[in-house]
Amino acid sequence: MRRLTPSARRFLAHRKGVLVRLGLWSLAESGQAFLVGYGVARSVDEGFLAGDPGRGLLWLGAALVGVLFGAPVVRGVFAQLAGVTEPLRDALVRRAVDRSMARAARGGPGGTDRAAVSRLTNQVEIARDSFAGLVLTLRSFVFTAVGALLGLLSLHPALLVVVLPPLAAGLALFLVTLRPMAAAQRRALAADEALGDHAAHARAALRDLTACGTGPGAERHGADLVAEAAAAARTLAGWAAVRTASLGVAGHLPVLALLLAVGWLRGRGVSAGALLGAFTYLVQSLLPALHTLMTALGAAGSRLLVVLDRILGPEREREREQEQEQKQEQARTPEQVREPGPAPSIVSPPAAAAFAAHTAAAPAVDLRAVTLSYGVRAEPVLDALDLRVAPGEHLAVVGPSGIGKSTLTRLVAGTLAPSRGEVRVAGRVVTGRPAAELAALRVLVPQEAYVFSGTVGDNLAYLRTDASRSELDTAVEAFGLRPLVERLGGLDGTVRPAELSPGERQLLALVRAHLSPAPLLLLDEATCHLDPAAEARAEENLARRPGTLLVVAHRLSSAVRADRTLVLDGVRAECGTHEELLSRSPLYRELTGHWHTGPPRQP
Repeated sequence: MRRLTPSARRFLAHRKGVLVRLGLWSLAESGQAFLVGYGVARSVDEGFLAGDPGRGLLWLGAALVGVLFGAPVVRGVFAQLAGVTEPLRDALVRRAVDRSMARAARGGPGGTDRAAVSRLTNQVEIARDSFAGLVLTLRSFVFTAVGALLGLLSLHPALLVVVLPPLAAGLALFLVTLRPMAAAQRRALAADEALGDHAAHARAALRDLTACGTGPGAERHGADLVAEAAAAARTLAGWAAVRTASLGVAGHLPVLALLLAVGWLRGRGVSAGALLGAFTYLVQSLLPALHTLMTALGAAGSRLLVVLDRILGPEREREREQEQEQKQEQARTPEQVREPGPAPSIVSPPAAAAFAAHTAAAPAVDLRAVTLSYGVRAEPVLDALDLRVAPGEHLAVVGPSGIGKSTLTRLVAGTLAPSRGEVRVAGRVVTGRPAAELAALRVLVPQEAYVFSGTVGDNLAYLRTDASRSELDTAVEAFGLRPLVERLGGLDGTVRPAELSPGERQLLALVRAHLSPAPLLLLDEATCHLDPAAEARAEENLARRPGTLLVVAHRLSSAVRADRTLVLDGVRAECGTHEELLSRSPLYRELTGHWHTGPPRQP
């Protein structure tokens, strides 16, 4: 809430003219509220009780005029309201677009901003509607209360002594609940989201959880999330009860107090008409306005704070964190930035000699105690993982579905930031590095390959625009892509992504990655739509390419072809050659049996 206050002040400061006009229309609403109760009181005292029905009807007519005058007042208020709410909507849309574009341009942690569409549509509309409702109800309550309280004072000051204390007590009790209830709503929403994510992940990985024996752990984690969601719901319900009590105090005690104080008020000269006018002020003006205010602040107000915090808050926190990290990096001494000694790593003894040959150069991939959790209390997907991949090495990554293989590639690619630890590629920390620098270090080919409408040559040379036609032809021939290229009309033929099969799109993306000058290639099941022969040919060509290759394996053959294989099992990681892992990794033996006996995948 403190983060939003300066922005709100700046926003309102630029719209003083609209606020002044809105205030003038609201003053008319104060006059309307004053006239209704005052007219009723005078019609009784000066008309009907005084034996002058005509005068009484005249005062009732004045009160009726006050009621009818409400229609043009509401129209004027709504005409001015658009001058406040629509600029807010436009400002939030600009903020959401700028944030998403800046995030995409810098290629920061977390990859693309998938929540941008939600902020541009649902969240912005919620903010606009909630803000409009708050302005209407808050303005109506303030000016209606001013008119009604002035009316009570004009009828007799003793009426305020009776009515004002319970009214103020209920309103104060309600205001006290605003901040803790908004916090409780945030916690309840976060707990529900965490529980939903866990349920979705557990359902998708049910067979793997059963096969690996990790079902009890997932069950305990789910029980903890259920308990947290229940606790958050109980807290929210408790504050809702306090809010209901405040509404009862402010909505019913003033009327009850006025009834109980009739004798005391009559003894101090309060007339019957003044008492009836006071009841009119309470029932027709004060209590409906107060009830509407409490309902709007309790629902729309909390919703507005949560939505604005989601649109504005996380990005500011992330920007502050990045600024702090940059300051810490600049403040390091030469001794601090010096390359540390060898960290504990999962390097097999036969591979130690290979690493020794590269001691003069930085590792191609270097993970140092890397931990990643999708949530504050979630079980880590990767837990204190140490891994070094030598320049020119071919590493395969295997493990059950949902165990963290794709997460590992995203961490190495720099599109996902670790919760703890450090990820380096070619000696450089990748977290928070600009997209242009990351593109020079690595190429990530995901399972769903990206191809765009354009020529075949443009698609193949997308990561290396200076590639000659002979280089493109050589790569096409090496990957067995000649029939597809000829079908499309040669290198100058047009690519229409919708007309290509998933395997054809993967081949185009693999050739593009092969031509890239980046020293590290990351394949995240990027050959899953190819037949075994095409997959073998592609991986062999990529392995011969100068540089390092890290492959999330889709078949056992990928692990056999690799120099080493990393096995992720959710508890600990094993790394070694195919033969070493067969002897010391039960999970790898199980996966090997599954690969040998499972049905072949269709290309």
